[in-house]
Amino acid sequence: MAHLVDIGSFKVGQGQRPFLIAGPCVIESEQLVMETAGRIAELTKSLGIPYVFKSSFDKANRTSIHSFRGPGLEKGLAVLKHVREQLRLPVLTDVHTEEQATEAGKIVDVLQIPAFLCRQTDLLIAAAKTGKIVNVKKGQFLSPTEMGNAVKKIEECGSQRIVLTERGSSFGYNNLVVDMRSFPIMRKFGYPVVFDATHSVQLPGGGGTKSSGQREFVEPLACAAAGAGVDGFFMEVHPNPDEALSDGPNMVPLHQLKALLERVVRIWDAAQPTS
Repeated sequence: MAHLVDIGSFKVGQGQRPFLIAGPCVIESEQLVMETAGRIAELTKSLGIPYVFKSSFDKANRTSIHSFRGPGLEKGLAVLKHVREQLRLPVLTDVHTEEQATEAGKIVDVLQIPAFLCRQTDLLIAAAKTGKIVNVKKGQFLSPTEMGNAVKKIEECGSQRIVLTERGSSFGYNNLVVDMRSFPIMRKFGYPVVFDATHSVQLPGGGGTKSSGQREFVEPLACAAAGAGVDGFFMEVHPNPDEALSDGPNMVPLHQLKALLERVVRIWDAAQPTS
């Protein structure tokens, strides 16, 4: 049975228009967040694409101990609250501990479980108990079939507000590949499936003390996922990725986003089954 999930004023899942989760990887400043969220909101509205803003208050899995992690829980949630209230956008952020899940659940619409933590039972339970939507990223080390275990953990808490996200699988050292079979396999669990087009082109640890990336491959992979029939797309977006404080090499430049989305949506439309 396919479950539709309500996010803000729209529904996501099979039979619905594809939606977009997008924003800077990490909260660098309130000004950057508000300006980026506002511009993405304008262009997605013009394209008729439902939009969820995303940014992180803390990046706990940075390669180096010296890497920028974000403003922290309290200051970061204050910024996300402003986005939600002033721009009237649903908001997503990732959480790494049960305490973070509880506190963030008071502010945001969607709690995201990072791929490295998708097996952490206590974290999944804490996120589910907030009553908010839980977006679980598939671990780079898991098969899509194994994501059924994460789904069951959340369902056991009485929640069916679940989204699953594919973000690539480890392929040797410092590299990821995307298996397009993952989308129909995870869809069988009955929940919306999203493709993370930017983390899928990441080269984990490929920069020595930081990850690298190949943003030139975001578009072909997103187009392939659109043809496979995903329910939504996740893209980290920044006005100037080369100056970003996290994940710059794999983020989409803001000025390129509209053309990318236009192509992806055309492919998604063409791939829909005829009635």
